[in-house]
Amino acid sequence: MPGQSVGVVQAQHFHFAQPLTLRSGTTLPAYDLAVETYGSLNAAKSNAILVCHALSGHHHLAGHYADQPDNLGWWDNIVGPGRPLDTDRYFIVGVNNLGGCHGSTGPTTLNPATGKPWGADFPIVAVSDWVETQARLADLFGIDAWAAVMGGSLGGMQALRWTISHPQRVRNALIIASAPKLTAQNIAFNDVARQAILTDPEFHGGHYYEYGVRPVRGLKLARMLGHITYLSDDQMGEKFGRELRHDRFTFNYDVQFEVESYLRYQGDKFAGYFDANTYLLMTKALDYFDPARLDNGNFVQAMARAHPQTNFFVASFSTDWRFSPARSREIVAALLANGRQVSYAEIDLNFGHDSFLMEDAYYHALVDAFLRNITL
Repeated sequence: MPGQSVGVVQAQHFHFAQPLTLRSGTTLPAYDLAVETYGSLNAAKSNAILVCHALSGHHHLAGHYADQPDNLGWWDNIVGPGRPLDTDRYFIVGVNNLGGCHGSTGPTTLNPATGKPWGADFPIVAVSDWVETQARLADLFGIDAWAAVMGGSLGGMQALRWTISHPQRVRNALIIASAPKLTAQNIAFNDVARQAILTDPEFHGGHYYEYGVRPVRGLKLARMLGHITYLSDDQMGEKFGRELRHDRFTFNYDVQFEVESYLRYQGDKFAGYFDANTYLLMTKALDYFDPARLDNGNFVQAMARAHPQTNFFVASFSTDWRFSPARSREIVAALLANGRQVSYAEIDLNFGHDSFLMEDAYYHALVDAFLRNITL
């Protein structure tokens, strides 16, 4: 792996006492954000890069905790000295979004009005809400404008939203494996995943914390379904094919194919650490994202709000069928129609939607080349 890991890291927690009115109309009186930073903020505060996470992500981008050496950050392969997100050059910021389950205020944290976990009472959040909390975090650091805002999938949607909501505060935007809005098929996948959770007998209307249980079965099924959509058919074929675990049919409903074993393992692992209410919130934020909605669906008109001096890097992956290259090209077309500076790459990788998380020399070289051209 080129470059170096950032090594031992430590999370920080910031409290925001100023009320936040969400897109839903609900007002949170206060909230906390879990944050990790890597590298140093320069004197001009011009070298900060915000990295936005996807559905199941969090603030732990890189490195590991002192007491958890195996717990590497979810994008460790791209962050560190000599890596594309070079911590010798940039100040990298990762945030666990509002509604998350890794330290930021969300369903698992206490509702000050009741003294109990928020559970299902935690309001639905939108991508634009996350951008507002991230803007307040930038204010706390004294960052007037990000050198770049970057993200993949749902993280890319946040980067896109930044260029519309706060165009003066984004000098560069990297939108990877993302889309201007979900297709009907994507919304359908999300709804099936939510129904698996909502119909789990242990869900208890979202207040399962009070019963000392968790809707593990529903969350496991939701993750299994989601995981299928993140992979490519070719990748699954190469990795598992139709291999049997015991070299014969057993004529029952136990695990027989290797791909079944893999999916159940992934579902069990995810259900062991993620919160079901957070999963519901994140998928709803995906569904609702549509920056052109207030422009009568005219995405070109919506992207006219992006600052003329903001540079864009848009990347897609050949085998990603959930956020296909065609969706990234919609973003590129809208930017070009507005005369914005945009670089586009369609990268041939065999990992489906998950390609944006993978270590690939060509992909990382493209990101590195774009970031190296940033004037700090």
